[in-house]
Amino acid sequence: MEKSNVSYERNLTMLVDFYELTMANGYLKNGMGDKTAYFDMFFRTVPDSGGYVIMAGVEQLCDYLKNLSFTKDDIEYLRSRGFSQDFLDYLENFKFSCDVYAVPEGTPIFPGEPIVTVKGPMIQAQFIETMVLLCINHQSLIATKANRIVRAAKGRAIMEFGSRRAQGFDAAVYGARAAYIGGCVGTACTISDEMFGVPALGTMAHSWVQLFDSELDAFCAYAREYPSDCTLLVDTYNTLKSGVPNAIEAFKREVLPRGFRPKGIRIDSGDITYLSRKARKMLDEAGFEDCKIVASNSLDEYIIRDMLLQGAAVDSFGVGERLITSSSSPTLGGVYKLVAIEKDGKIEPKIKLSENVTKITTPCFKKPWRLFDKETGKAIADLVTLNREVVDDSKPYELFDPNFTWKRKTAENYVAKPLMVQLFKDGEFIYECPPLETIRKYCSEQIDTLWDEVLRFENPHNYFVDLSQELWDEKQRLLAANGKI
Repeated sequence: MEKSNVSYERNLTMLVDFYELTMANGYLKNGMGDKTAYFDMFFRTVPDSGGYVIMAGVEQLCDYLKNLSFTKDDIEYLRSRGFSQDFLDYLENFKFSCDVYAVPEGTPIFPGEPIVTVKGPMIQAQFIETMVLLCINHQSLIATKANRIVRAAKGRAIMEFGSRRAQGFDAAVYGARAAYIGGCVGTACTISDEMFGVPALGTMAHSWVQLFDSELDAFCAYAREYPSDCTLLVDTYNTLKSGVPNAIEAFKREVLPRGFRPKGIRIDSGDITYLSRKARKMLDEAGFEDCKIVASNSLDEYIIRDMLLQGAAVDSFGVGERLITSSSSPTLGGVYKLVAIEKDGKIEPKIKLSENVTKITTPCFKKPWRLFDKETGKAIADLVTLNREVVDDSKPYELFDPNFTWKRKTAENYVAKPLMVQLFKDGEFIYECPPLETIRKYCSEQIDTLWDEVLRFENPHNYFVDLSQELWDEKQRLLAANGKI
């Protein structure tokens, strides 16, 4: 389905941390507002102690950057907060003019590598920090959680059912989009279908069954209304003693005579593994071998995996709050750091130091690459180089661990592909966001390039993100200059 023109008519320009405004005012006052700066977004750890993250949220970031403008109300609010007239004049005439690069949505990404890079006037590059992080952190988190759940289901469909438990309406709407990228087949969130084309799915609640004089009456009424798409919720009273038998009777009375086959039953409580096996036997004996069993109720990848190992006869799963909130690991800690400025026409690298070694940043204007084995198609490693470097994949390339440099490997018979695309050039949007279906398919294909060892839930293999020799040397130079080595 094509994306609708429906959207939220909101100007989110002021969705910034207040310090971005105070710093912007300070940059302007100190003559540094137009100094060219380079910022990277990256993250340090994978949620759920997993092996990878899925990039998502790029389209919403683009929408935000395309519509940056300060309203009269914004200006008056900032005036009331004491900002100078020079700064207010600057904002009134604001025009976004940065270059922006990002890893495309659906791509597996890993700790330490740049996933968004912004180059432009210091005021602007700093100002957009919050929304860069907000868009990418949230949707990448949910897409990743969804993909873990999808993989646990071993080919069985996963439906995102979490709207009512999401942390706010934006989280429900954009979470459904991210879950679809991660591999879910659809969502209960209707507006996400209207806005993005994420298939809206759903049948009935327990209140439907309770409203009628009997469970059978409720099932028959629903079946008459939706005979071609009839899935009945069977656990309102007693799944095996009444729910499944009444569903079978309703199928016979109302679905078959209209020339259709029943679509399914849904179990939303109890020992679903046990109940699904018993229900499967009852459906088969009634001649409904093609009737599917749907399970829901506080599921996640671990519960689904265990249910299937225990022989659950479930064909698809509806997953709610543990998906839409990624409750087991509810944040992706992406950060946005200054990595270089331009001075006297040259790029001057910047580094953030810390007593916590993991918080030391990698300086310079950079380019991330992914190396793929030509024979297997599998990803070998990612490589971060200076932006001006080109990886010649016609020649062997020596990779080394940037922390333990004696650990080395020579890549041969490989293809090197740049990971980033350019979204904006001098503030003009030059990228064409792919259709959501294309992103979803691309995501599935890219996950397949990862080794099973990287994909496993417990103790996944550490996928390597290496630095080029030139970039590593530059980082060591800055560390030495600041007395860290």
